[in-house]
Amino acid sequence: MKKIEAIIKPFKLDEVREALSEVGITGLTITEVKGFGRQKGHTELYRGAEYVVDFLPKIKIEIIVTDDTVTPAIDAIVKAAHTGKIGDGKIFVMPIEQVVRIRTGEIGENAI
Repeated sequence: MKKIEAIIKPFKLDEVREALSEVGITGLTITEVKGFGRQKGHTELYRGAEYVVDFLPKIKIEIIVTDDTVTPAIDAIVKAAHTGKIGDGKIFVMPIEQVVRIRTGEIGENAI
């Protein structure tokens, strides 16, 4: 089992959710986060004053998938989140040792 964390632009969330649903991913967790990468933030104008926005709003999506679902899930995220502009995001994949469904006590892939 693997945990996939994807950092994407907020306006791409619905497209990514739909793309994941199409490849059979039914559950996910999202968190509103802020950060920056190569784009290093940007400047904005507010009431005539210019200021620097260092941390840009992003969405972090977390999903747990079986090993055979990793590639289709990553492909779905990349295709749905891609704009071709800087700041499209990143995907991280990590191993998961154990999953337990609290309600039923199911363990392992049955708990996903």
